[in-house]
Amino acid sequence: MSTPRVSVVMPAWNCAWCIDRALDSLRAQTFIDFETIVVDDGSTDDTPALLARRGDTLRVIRQANAGMSAARNAGIAAARGELVAFLDSDDWWRPAKLAQQVALMDADPDLGFCSSATELQSEDGTVVGEWGCPASTDDLVARILGGHAAVAGGASSVMVRRTLLDGTDGFDARLRGAEDTDLWVRLAAAARYACIPDRQVVVTRNAGSVSRNREAMRRGALDCLDKNRPLLPAAKQDAYWRACRASVLADYAKWRYRDGDRRAALQDLFQALKLAPLSHGRLVASLALAMLTGRTV
Repeated sequence: MSTPRVSVVMPAWNCAWCIDRALDSLRAQTFIDFETIVVDDGSTDDTPALLARRGDTLRVIRQANAGMSAARNAGIAAARGELVAFLDSDDWWRPAKLAQQVALMDADPDLGFCSSATELQSEDGTVVGEWGCPASTDDLVARILGGHAAVAGGASSVMVRRTLLDGTDGFDARLRGAEDTDLWVRLAAAARYACIPDRQVVVTRNAGSVSRNREAMRRGALDCLDKNRPLLPAAKQDAYWRACRASVLADYAKWRYRDGDRRAALQDLFQALKLAPLSHGRLVASLALAMLTGRTV
């Protein structure tokens, strides 16, 4: 069996409603020297049957449900390609995605990872936005930790050299909701990143998942900042880091208030003000006014 240039890793959990579209987008790729590794993370719907119908066009790994990060890591461990790309089961690629990224990586051997601009769609296929390339890739670790969405498209857009990935320990399953950010920070600290401006990836925005996982995402975002503080330039490990942490707390204060948990919202706001007292005065005032008047924020 020949070794493929690219390994595509797809985690799958109860995704019978969408996985065919993702897999069909792989079959439509103009670059064909790749393998597809699907990690079935304990699905209880028709996902296993749909995968079985694809026959030996896929390498399927089945495991007890362990979460997205563990599934991706299992796929990475099984990957044989020198380049690894990720695709979530509810997202899909346009036909030139792999071809453009492989060409970019081949043209610059010092490039560690890349992604492409991405179109955002709702579950019914309505275009709701675009995730474009960053204006600059300078100071990328700080930009990622600062919440600037500097790695366009997220996981479904990224391609990384296997040698680089092997040195990072993969996705950290403890950081729910921030495991992507955490890995991009560690990759950016070790290698250069580039972005293709063509929208070769379509990411599905699931409206329900954010509210269901919000508290876990809050914890993951804060833990990610704490874990990766040493990777920031020395000049940004104090005030800049505190401002980043304050920003996360202030954002989740808004969500907690909207969810009706005023006490938790105030606790997050007070923590944010301690960390960066000059950054969030307007938000404190607006939340205080909302609490007094019953208005929304």
